[in-house]
Amino acid sequence: MMDGTVAHREPSTRADFTIDQGWDSYTSGEHAIWRTLFERQEKILVGRACDEFMAGLDGLGVVADGIPDFRRLNDVLGAATGWQIVAVPGLVPDGTFFEHLANRRFPSTCFIRRRDQLDYLEEPDMFHDIYGHVPLLMNPVFADYMEAYGKGGVKAMELGALHNLARLYWYTVEFGLIDTPAGTRIYGSGILSSKGESIFSLEDDAPNRIGFDLLRVMQTKYRIDDYQESYFVIDSFEQLFEATRPDFTAYYRELSERPNLEPGTILSGDRVAHRGTGRR
Repeated sequence: MMDGTVAHREPSTRADFTIDQGWDSYTSGEHAIWRTLFERQEKILVGRACDEFMAGLDGLGVVADGIPDFRRLNDVLGAATGWQIVAVPGLVPDGTFFEHLANRRFPSTCFIRRRDQLDYLEEPDMFHDIYGHVPLLMNPVFADYMEAYGKGGVKAMELGALHNLARLYWYTVEFGLIDTPAGTRIYGSGILSSKGESIFSLEDDAPNRIGFDLLRVMQTKYRIDDYQESYFVIDSFEQLFEATRPDFTAYYRELSERPNLEPGTILSGDRVAHRGTGRR
């Protein structure tokens, strides 16, 4: 397509909602969009992204040259942590998503946003999925956390507690911050793949930054149409994995008796690193 817009493909979808990436069919315009996004984030994330993400990005060999071939990434990722990327046409059913994660398969879209969508996209594209998510799957602790989350998702569906578990994913995998000796850093993919939120999450006065507490996070609603009103800060990936290791059945019972919290809420027992102004 000469104007550089996204080509429309309709690859055959398998029973598990996977498709072939079709790397050879990407246009020069689509590769150029990847380069633009990559080079922009490469500059912004210096001193903002956590070391584990940067190490994973380097180890995978994801570069600015153009859209990566999932087959090549899978050779590296599989050798490192046993994970694989599987291409999907878009959002997949919850059960399918959890089954993939539980079996160390990360579902990634294989389309890339248009040039007029560089700063905002309603649903995840390949840059969000591959650049934002996959590098941390090179980290053994985070890779184990994602597998455990997938297994927990199956149970949450059975117990009618999917909304609670979805909040955990949102505030960790998508929009999590981590405390490091060098200061607070980003590990959530929704932030790492966003120019504006990479800066907002760490440096703006508007949002709250609150120490991670599992049940507190699972009580808290979130917004999908704006930057977050609160970010939760873990001490380490080990802390995150250990907090989520136990069976969640008892947690879901307790959460059913707790109120749902609005995104900007601060409780008296919160460990508040920064109390936001709430103004943007």
